[in-house]
Amino acid sequence: MKKRSLFFLLVTFYLQTYSQTNCSNANSDVVYAYSHVKSAYESNNIDHLKYWSNRSMEAFIRTKSKLETCGCEKSYNYTYDIVELLSNVEGSETYEDGRFYVKRARDLARKAINELELCTELETSSTQNNSIEEESLSDLKSEQQKLEQQQLKLKLKEEEIKRKLAEQKTKELTFKKEQIIDKNEIAISSNIKAYNNLLTVLDCNTQVNLNYSETVNKDQDIKEIKSHYLNVVKEITTSYLKQLDKCSSR
Repeated sequence: MKKRSLFFLLVTFYLQTYSQTNCSNANSDVVYAYSHVKSAYESNNIDHLKYWSNRSMEAFIRTKSKLETCGCEKSYNYTYDIVELLSNVEGSETYEDGRFYVKRARDLARKAINELELCTELETSSTQNNSIEEESLSDLKSEQQKLEQQQLKLKLKEEEIKRKLAEQKTKELTFKKEQIIDKNEIAISSNIKAYNNLLTVLDCNTQVNLNYSETVNKDQDIKEIKSHYLNVVKEITTSYLKQLDKCSSR
């Protein structure tokens, strides 16, 4: 019994670490072994009794190996005791003595079958529960994947909106620069014409130079553009004043 207790401690650890083997695989073997012990009990002579007892004992020994991995402890214990009982039949000198062991083995075999059926039902229930849990887990994973896809779409949409906003901002800034450039060009052209008209009225016979030194482009920032035109205005004004000085010295 101590060996069996140690065995089931090891089996319990194994089952917790890995998984329970399907008890239904051992069910047909137990029924097969039971049919032989039943035939032994129904025998009418000691030779048949020993023959079927030996067949049954061999079948129960084979069944034990499957019950070891099944985890159905009570059924295993009954099988263990059955093998012990049937091992005494071969040495029995009378039919009655042998049949005594066979009867006890037959009764235990019925109990072993009943216990194994209970274990099979529990295992089936456990399998169904596992199936439900796996299905639920699968549903959760599917929902998670959908959420991740939605998040990815939202992120892509956000990036697209940012890109469009950046493009719009760039367009607005470019348009603002173009307006500043156009207004300054018009204003400077008007000032040059006004300066030259005044020089003509004063009979200076000279004009302000229309070609100012620096150029401007839309790649520059607004501050640089404004600074450029400020320098242009200064240059034109300086040129105009020089022409006035020349005119007054004549």
